[in-house]
Amino acid sequence: MIDPRFYEALGPVTVRALAPSSDIGGDAERGITGASPADRAGPEDLCYYEGRKGAALEASPGACIIPPALAHLAPKAAALILSDRPRALFARLVPSLLRPRGLATGAPAVDPSAKLEDGVRIGHGAVIGAGAQIGAGSEIGANSVIGPGVTIGRRTVIASRVSISFALIGDDVAILSGAVIGEQGFGIAGDASGKIDVPHLGRVVIQDRVTIGANGCVDRGVFDDTVIGEDSKIDNLCHIGHNCLVGRGVVMAAFAGVSGSTVIGDGATLAGRVGIGDHRTIGAGATLAGAAAVMQDVPPGEIWMGYPAKPMRKFLREVAWLNRKSAGARDEGK
Repeated sequence: MIDPRFYEALGPVTVRALAPSSDIGGDAERGITGASPADRAGPEDLCYYEGRKGAALEASPGACIIPPALAHLAPKAAALILSDRPRALFARLVPSLLRPRGLATGAPAVDPSAKLEDGVRIGHGAVIGAGAQIGAGSEIGANSVIGPGVTIGRRTVIASRVSISFALIGDDVAILSGAVIGEQGFGIAGDASGKIDVPHLGRVVIQDRVTIGANGCVDRGVFDDTVIGEDSKIDNLCHIGHNCLVGRGVVMAAFAGVSGSTVIGDGATLAGRVGIGDHRTIGAGATLAGAAAVMQDVPPGEIWMGYPAKPMRKFLREVAWLNRKSAGARDEGK
């Protein structure tokens, strides 16, 4: 469900008005008010479905964007919008239905509708948007921006020049200078008109006692939440992509990058410059050595290293074998 604290509904918009130049099947006058992933779409939602596994869509969306050849896979949709590029068309239509809430032009630095508990300290030049909530004893540093609807718990310290939007922040959290929480992630679709950014309609959830280092970035989800679990410690200059689920007690050293929809289990450790591909799963207690390029799932408790990353013992055996081969080649050349 789209969180109304962060997104404003612009509808209802009829399917015909939403996509006037598209081929439409079914109820073209159906009113659409929101957007959703296909498997959770309701009778007033727009979704898209690419049917890659050939399975029928079980949900009953108000309107489904789908390739013409796969229209039979969405039998419960009230209306079908036919397109060979469903994801791109979805990205183009969503702004007619939903608009991210932004800072009001000309509003005071602290919006009158923001709720601040006792003992909140606000630095010079900080901005706090409409409907934001900040818990007792928390601190907002100089020139930081807290967007509309953002919730920050008690005793949390937001340093200077931090930007937080579309986010729910827990108690005793520390977010260091220059961090950006809740911006749109890197999702791109393309069609004959060119490339387009895919709208991100989710949130960021940062649980209690988390530290986010200086100039770190945590992207909000496309539909679901990007979550960082309790007691996790994220170093400076790390990036966590959209829809990632980071478990409890995770340690992530500087320059680590986690691509979208990755799951990191409790207690995992990422050394400096680790890079993880999208849709990977890193098991609980796993360790990724410095500069590891992780392109596969990592089982719980294992240590992986290398480029591409592999189990430590396998990597070290391969390195030793290469060293022996290289030494032999040098000896033959003498």
